[in-house]
Amino acid sequence: MTTGQPALIQAKLSKTLKARHVTMISFGGIIGAGLFVGSSAAIAAAGPAIIVSYLLAGLVILLVMRMLSEMATAHPGIGSFTEYARLGLGDLAGFVSGWLYWYFWVVVVAIEAIAGAAIVADWIPLPEWQIGLALMVCLTIVNLMSTRSYGEFEFWFASIKIAAIVAFIVVTASYVFGFATDAGVGLANYTAHGGFAPLGPVAVLAGITTVIFSLIGAEIAIIAAAESRESARTISRLTVTILVRILLFYVLSIMLIVAIVPWNEIVPGLSPFVAALERIGVPAAVTIMNVVVLTAVLSCLNSGVYITSRVLFTLASQGDAPQAMVKLSRSNVPARAILIGSSLGYGAVITAFISPSVVFAFLLNTSGAIMLIVYLLVAVAQIRLRKKLEAEDPKRLPIRMWLFPYASWLVVVAILAVLVAMGFTKELASQLYASLFCLAVAVAAFFGFRRRRASPS
Repeated sequence: MTTGQPALIQAKLSKTLKARHVTMISFGGIIGAGLFVGSSAAIAAAGPAIIVSYLLAGLVILLVMRMLSEMATAHPGIGSFTEYARLGLGDLAGFVSGWLYWYFWVVVVAIEAIAGAAIVADWIPLPEWQIGLALMVCLTIVNLMSTRSYGEFEFWFASIKIAAIVAFIVVTASYVFGFATDAGVGLANYTAHGGFAPLGPVAVLAGITTVIFSLIGAEIAIIAAAESRESARTISRLTVTILVRILLFYVLSIMLIVAIVPWNEIVPGLSPFVAALERIGVPAAVTIMNVVVLTAVLSCLNSGVYITSRVLFTLASQGDAPQAMVKLSRSNVPARAILIGSSLGYGAVITAFISPSVVFAFLLNTSGAIMLIVYLLVAVAQIRLRKKLEAEDPKRLPIRMWLFPYASWLVVVAILAVLVAMGFTKELASQLYASLFCLAVAVAAFFGFRRRRASPS
């Protein structure tokens, strides 16, 4: 295992990202269409008690980020956060977590391109597949230009999203508590339609399996930290602080939506933000939210192109991907890795229109639980690395996991519980099994790849 190699290769990447870029990359990674649109299905499935589901899921993600922050400060310059699995559990875990994470974001890129195309198609009379490919081409060019250009675009994309959420919270809170009207609606809708948890506590726990996926993405900042001039310690502290603010945005938004719109009137697939604004009487609510959602989609698409390239670059540096992926362009970006990830994204977009119910549905299912599997590997690696560092050099731990080892094991148990819950949830079981199939393929690929590399030419 060549643990020193990634740091040497990462040094060649341009250190052009500033703290403000990494800050907004953290925001942009989590705040996406999953909040603005996807939250409707979660509310409809659990009622007002979905607030508890968001709090519990947010706690798990917050603890995961604290674990990553600890490892990032103890092992700076490692590149993709999936490499912590290699450090703690060996090459197999590093190979599997890296390729699964890469595959997850390739599928996400396609999903975001399709979502963006659906919005733009209402304004421009072109086929959606053409619009989707055009969006991908534009953001691929942005990433090819330089790391700084990616950071700048993400900064402004995320700024728009944050401004929109803050404005939404101010407007809806004014309506709920009567600051802008003679009498606010208050919190009566929390209990007026069957109680706070109308579908029972099981629905609240099942809601965690749904909402936890909308909170994934904060780890992007750890990857971006390798191309920032800020210290790993600064970035790690910054990331955890930002995540707390993001979770506050999420919870406050959902609390206000449920207060304004009865939960049983929320339609899955339609933005609950639009429903709340229309109930208040905000003009052009649909258009406003379409612009915000499009910005969120472009932000995730931009980050997806960036992430797939950096993960592939790191895998190549470890010998787990073709060495050609390590090649940097004149602007110090892994251009070949960017183009490979984008090309597969283009293919996935095309399959969404040619074979939406077979090929693309398979891609969606196989990516369903992948992030939880990756988080699980990294969490177990953190426990092993922490014990090793405490025995060797405790000073290498300027940032420590809270309540170790109990909080770390809590993360492991929580992720396993969510995976088991997926297996017993009719709508999610197929995603779990397809993702486990994907895991088996990655494990088999590891042994096949290593055997071929070890065989004499």
